[in-house]
Amino acid sequence: MGQDQTKQQIEKGLQLYQSNQTEKALQVWTKVLEKSSDLVGRFRVLGCLVTAHSEMGRYKEMLKFAVVQIDTARELEDADFLLESYLNLARSNEKLCEFHKTISYCKTCLGLPGTRAGAHLGGQVSLSMGNAFLGLSLFQKALESFEKALRYAHNNDDAMLECRVCCSLGSFYAQVKAAELVNDYGKGWSLKYRAMSQYHMAVAYRLLGHLGSAMECCEESMKIALQHGDRPLQALCLLCFADIHRSRGDLETAFPRYDSAMSIMTEIGNRLGQVQVLLGVAKCWVARKALDKALDAIERAQDLAEEVGNKLSQLKLHCLSESIYRSKGLQRELRAHVVRFHECVEETELYCGLCGESIGEKNSRLQALPCSHIFHLRCLQNNGTRSCPNCRRSSMKPGFV
Repeated sequence: MGQDQTKQQIEKGLQLYQSNQTEKALQVWTKVLEKSSDLVGRFRVLGCLVTAHSEMGRYKEMLKFAVVQIDTARELEDADFLLESYLNLARSNEKLCEFHKTISYCKTCLGLPGTRAGAHLGGQVSLSMGNAFLGLSLFQKALESFEKALRYAHNNDDAMLECRVCCSLGSFYAQVKAAELVNDYGKGWSLKYRAMSQYHMAVAYRLLGHLGSAMECCEESMKIALQHGDRPLQALCLLCFADIHRSRGDLETAFPRYDSAMSIMTEIGNRLGQVQVLLGVAKCWVARKALDKALDAIERAQDLAEEVGNKLSQLKLHCLSESIYRSKGLQRELRAHVVRFHECVEETELYCGLCGESIGEKNSRLQALPCSHIFHLRCLQNNGTRSCPNCRRSSMKPGFV
């Protein structure tokens, strides 16, 4: 298959993909990969396969094609192709919760000599790195990376990148319990981003206690996810549905939702999602006074959280374990989890440098300074200083949060 025919077949696959005929598109692209002798065409079709498998939640397949794409880029001896392929490799590892590998590949991207694609892809590299830092609960570094990505988006008038950064910031706000800052940024965007926006709104509404609004947003997100076969988003919506029902005290409805979410999370390889499911299940067992079952779920979640390296999840699990062992009157186990809880608080720097209170346990108004250190807004207002209390950098202009 020559160059012209390769281009035609890639375009045919794109048209099928955009009309939601995903499996047919994959068949076309796979055939191109088998028959085409055009290296540039093969590189492009590998990029299509990486994107398609990412959106379908087939992350191991995504990684497989990203590795082949790097080999193709090396054959082409082109720095732009190499940058794009390393970015796809970073994204693949990000989806599989291999966050340290993601950061390493992103640094490789940033260390490549000047490329024409650098201005276009630099923001996406910073975004992927920020997502990885967020996965490791390194919140200051995550904010720094998101700030760089947003600068790229604004400087290059890249509205799509801006929307993706907003998706990640929505996740960040929810994790540090600044839920009132999550906005419906999906208005006017494609259905894909509309669905993701509604999911983040659902999580925020649930954290704020607005369970009716949370359910409405989650239902809209799930409807779009089902229409487009978006398995990763379906899993997130099922988890959110379960959390909403648990918040309402309807544990009978929550348990099967958690089971369905866990099934998809396991299928696609989202280990961090599995941790969130097990945490929700543990809270359900606590509500039922079945403390041994709760501890079993916590133990499974803790193993996964440590495997992934997510300190925030470990912190939450130690906090829940602490309350269980306190109610059981087991002082030795209680002390061990209290110590580990405070170690996690220190490691994540999830505390206000002014009042010393931890951040993320309850909803509160926060402010991130340009240096990306986070404080309670009330503490900064009362402090009156014009520099960061942690690093003494100028704080004349507010940051994201």
